[in-house]
Amino acid sequence: MSTPAAEQTRALIQRYYSAFNRGDWDGMLELLGTDVAHDLNQGERQVGREQFATFLQRMARCYLEVLSDVRILVSDDGLHAATEYVVSGQYISSDEGLPPARGQRYRLPGGAFFDIQSGAISRVSNYYNLPDWIAQVSRDD
Repeated sequence: MSTPAAEQTRALIQRYYSAFNRGDWDGMLELLGTDVAHDLNQGERQVGREQFATFLQRMARCYLEVLSDVRILVSDDGLHAATEYVVSGQYISSDEGLPPARGQRYRLPGGAFFDIQSGAISRVSNYYNLPDWIAQVSRDD
């Protein structure tokens, strides 16, 4: 049986991914602490809600993505969560340092880790297999 703190965190993470799937970037930002730490997949840590907003703008410009099969694991104290999901997307505009976009579709597993403070997300660390993604968008089909 889950604790109330764990259930609150589970609901927070569900709202976060629901907002993502709707493309509701403001809704996502509202769930983040002011000094949120965002660990980009194979990239540097960015700190702050403004940095996260800039990341979301780039995502909206370059990718159309939906997450499915989202599984959420939460610590009993509600301070930590981990997720696993499947990303289904379309690469719609070239992103710096990556192959050119031609509307390629892709599908791959991903995951994230979260820290929670005062009912807000204070850290998001995202992980997926970048070489797999590059191989999928580089195919000639």
